[in-house]
Amino acid sequence: MVALAHSPSSAERLRAMDGFLTEAWTDQVRHDERLRPLGVEVRFDRGVAHLTGEVDEQAQLRLVREQVGRLAGVFGVWCRVRVGGRDPVVVDLGCGATKQWPGNLGLDIFPAPGVDAVADLSGSLPLADDSVDVLFAVHILEHLIDFLPLLDECHRVLRPGGVLHVMSPWWGHVNAVADPTHVRLLDVQTVKGICVMRPPGTPRWYPLHAGSDGASIFADLTPLGRDDDGPSATHLARFFD
Repeated sequence: MVALAHSPSSAERLRAMDGFLTEAWTDQVRHDERLRPLGVEVRFDRGVAHLTGEVDEQAQLRLVREQVGRLAGVFGVWCRVRVGGRDPVVVDLGCGATKQWPGNLGLDIFPAPGVDAVADLSGSLPLADDSVDVLFAVHILEHLIDFLPLLDECHRVLRPGGVLHVMSPWWGHVNAVADPTHVRLLDVQTVKGICVMRPPGTPRWYPLHAGSDGASIFADLTPLGRDDDGPSATHLARFFD
């Protein structure tokens, strides 16, 4: 069922929901023998699940992501999990002075305390092909007149199985128009367009998760290869009209 949020939840309700989600996840792990031995910690913050820890292989991380994402009330599943003894390469796009995790590589167009490399996000990213495990684009897309070239660059630099985490103001909330540097309005349906409405031959994305809390939209996207199957109608129906 697609949940369309028209007004943001109060901070008190979001805190209560985080408590509910914590209890629900603890109960799910207790009753799922596939999850119990995995060394992944899950913390909920305003409906976003933050995954840390370590697993032996990528399939185990996918399992945890999928199961967390099935909980009602989860808007996104953000990961920084070691796989097979290797720390993930995580990049914050347009981070300014604030990174999602302190150890991330920060890119921004202006120098700032959290910026490790200055880069114009409307151009080519100074990153090698298939070199990144996780990308954060938090409050970035709404600042770009055309954000598709950036998404294509994200597709290029992500490893197979990598994830792009998007967070942007929802078009119906005042935050979307209050900042005069915002030049694009976005909706959860915009994410559907990114995944299924691009022309043939352009980079393709698979939506792992998408949602809105009435103030922001969230999306977790993983790159598809040229011959990979796209999302099914039943999968798209989880998130989109």
